[in-house]
Amino acid sequence: MNLVRFEDVKLEFANKPVLREASLTIESGERVCLIGRNGAGKSTLIKLITGRMVPDDGEVWVHPEIGVSELQQALPDEGNLTVREMVRSGLSLLDHTIQRYRRLTESSTDQTDMTEIERLQQYIEAHGGWQIDAQVDRIITEMKLPGDTELSALSGGWRRRAALARALVSKPELLLLDEPTNHLDIDAIEWLEGRVSAYPGAVLFVTHDRAFVKKLATRIIEIDRGKLTSWPGDYDRYLEAKAAAIEKEDKDNALFDKKLAGEEAWIRQGIKARRTRNEGRVRSLHALRDEAAQRIKRERAPQIDIAEAELSGRKVIEARNLSKTFGERRLIDKLSVKIMRGDRVGLVGNNGVGKSTLLKMLLGELSPDSGVLKIGEGLEVGYFDQMRQQIDPEKTVAEVVGDGRDYIRIGKGERHVIGYLRGFLFSAERAMTKVKLLSGGECNRLILARLFTRPSNFLILDEPTNDLDVETLEVLEDRLAEYTGTLIVVSHDRYFLDAVVSSILVFEPGGQIVQYAGGYSDWIARGRSLAVNDDPGGRRGAGSAEQGATEIKSNPQGSAGGAQAVSGAAKPVSGGKLSYKLKLELERLPERIEALEAEVARITAQTNAAGFYEQDFAKVEPVLAALKSAQSELDAAIERWDELETLAASLA
Repeated sequence: MNLVRFEDVKLEFANKPVLREASLTIESGERVCLIGRNGAGKSTLIKLITGRMVPDDGEVWVHPEIGVSELQQALPDEGNLTVREMVRSGLSLLDHTIQRYRRLTESSTDQTDMTEIERLQQYIEAHGGWQIDAQVDRIITEMKLPGDTELSALSGGWRRRAALARALVSKPELLLLDEPTNHLDIDAIEWLEGRVSAYPGAVLFVTHDRAFVKKLATRIIEIDRGKLTSWPGDYDRYLEAKAAAIEKEDKDNALFDKKLAGEEAWIRQGIKARRTRNEGRVRSLHALRDEAAQRIKRERAPQIDIAEAELSGRKVIEARNLSKTFGERRLIDKLSVKIMRGDRVGLVGNNGVGKSTLLKMLLGELSPDSGVLKIGEGLEVGYFDQMRQQIDPEKTVAEVVGDGRDYIRIGKGERHVIGYLRGFLFSAERAMTKVKLLSGGECNRLILARLFTRPSNFLILDEPTNDLDVETLEVLEDRLAEYTGTLIVVSHDRYFLDAVVSSILVFEPGGQIVQYAGGYSDWIARGRSLAVNDDPGGRRGAGSAEQGATEIKSNPQGSAGGAQAVSGAAKPVSGGKLSYKLKLELERLPERIEALEAEVARITAQTNAAGFYEQDFAKVEPVLAALKSAQSELDAAIERWDELETLAASLA
C-alpha cells in the first residue's frame, strides 16, 4: 500500500532550494534510509510528512487512515514529566479515539454514527487495543526504563530511550526516526536494530550510523542539491550505484561544457560567420546557456588536515593494576595496559561504564585509587571532548578556530582561516556565524577543525562521530588512517571503529576491561558481550565520574617524561654496578627492539590493507595472533630495556 507520496514538491529557504521537483513514494513494509549532507533537508522532509511544514509548490500526500509516529533528532526536554507520562503521550491519538468511541456507543443509534463506530473500533484494535496503560507498561518493561523517574534526572542516553518508547508505543503504520542512534550506547543500538528489523510497519530513518544502515535499509533515498533520488537495494549497492552515477555525471558535464564552449566560439566568429550563421543554432546556444545556468554544481568534498607534532617516545602510557571507585561503584578494577607509539586503540563500552573516567586516568587528569601509571615522554595531546566545554558560544566559528588570527599554520605552511574552514564544509558566511547558532553537526565539525590546527602526536577522540554526515565521516576515517601518532577513540559507531583502530579495550561484564586485536566486528565474532550500566542517571549521577573533560593542549608532564606513581611504585636499590650479563643484555636489547618493531610494522600493514577484515575469520585469526605475539615480545623487550636502563642509571 502507498503510504506517502511526494509529487513535484518545491521548497526554498532564503532563496536557497531545499527541494526541486522532488518526487517519492513510501510503501508498506519498507525500511527506507534518507541520506544527505548536513543541512541538505533530511529533517525538513520529515516535517513535510508530519505536516509541521508545507511545501511552496507540489503535493505531499499521506494516507489518511494510517498512524504516523516520529522520533525527533533533539533530545526530549519535558523535564517535569515522568518517563511513564512521556511514553503515554505517544498514545494520545489512541486515547482520544477510545474516548470518542465510548461517547458514540453510549449516545448514538444513527447509521452514520454506526459506520463511524465501526471505523473507530478497527483503528483501536489495529493500534494496540483498549488497555493503554498495559501498552505503556509493556514498552517500559521491554526497554528497561525507570517509569516513575522524571526526565530531568536522566542522562542523554536514557532520555533517548524514553523518546524511542514514546515513538514505538502506538505501533504506527509509518515510523519516522531522525538520527535514532544519537546518544545510544551499543547495546541500545543493537536492540533498536532488532526492533526496527522486525517492525511490521514502514520505517523512514535518517542516520549517520553506517552499520545501522547496512543492517536495516531495503532502499536508500538521497537528497542531493534539492533532488530526491531513490536507490533500490542495500547500502553496499547504493555505494556502487552512486559512484557510477557520479562518474556518469562528470562525463556528461564535460561533454556538455565542451559543446557549449564550441558554440560560444562559433557565435564569436567574425563578420563572415555571422552573416551565414544558422538562427536555429543561435536558439540552440541560448538553450544551452539556460541549461548551464540552472546546473547546480556538486558540493565540494570535505578536506581535513591534521597538524602533527614530532614523534613521541616509544612508550606512551603504561598502567598497572589501576582501580577507581565512585561511591559504591567500582568502575575500573586492576586494569593493566600498555599503549605504545603509533597504537590505534578503541574504547568500547555502554554508557556510564567508565570510558571517560578511564580516559582521564590514562591522561593523568584523574588519580586512580590504586595502581601505577606512567605517562611517556614528548607527548603533545589533542583531546576531542564530547561535552564541547572548550568553546565560547559568543565567538564566531572563525574566531574559535583561528584564536582571533586570520591565518593558521598547518604543517609547514599557513592558510587563511576561511579557506581552512571550507574544508570542514563551512561557507565564508557560516564561518562568521556565532557558535551558539550552529547545529549539532556543525559544532562537531568546528571542534574537529579547531583541534586539528594544534600539532599533536597523541589524539584522544571522545565520541567524534555524533551528528557528522557520512561523507565527512569517510574523509575523517581516511585522514586518521594516515595519522602517524598514537590514537585513542571512544565511539559507539561500529563502522568507524572497524575503519580506524587496530585494537580495542572493551568493558565486559564482571568489571573486566579486556584488550583485543582488531576492531569491533572481530570482537563481536568472538561471541562476547558488553557490561551494562543500570544507572539511568548516567553522567548526571553523583561523583561526576563520566563528565566531559576540557581540552588538553599538551602533556602536563611535558617532555620530562614524568612517571606518575600511585600506591607504592618500586624504586631501584643504590650501590654497586650492573653485572656483565645484565650489561650485555642491555646492549643487545635496542637491536632486538628494532627488529621486533619492524616485524610489528610489517604485520600491522597486513591488517591495515583494504579488505583484510572482510576475509574469513580463519584467514584473519592467524595474522592477528602473530601480531599479538610480536607485540607482546616487543612490549616485554621494551619493558626489560626500561628496567635495565633505570637500574643502570641508579647505580651510576
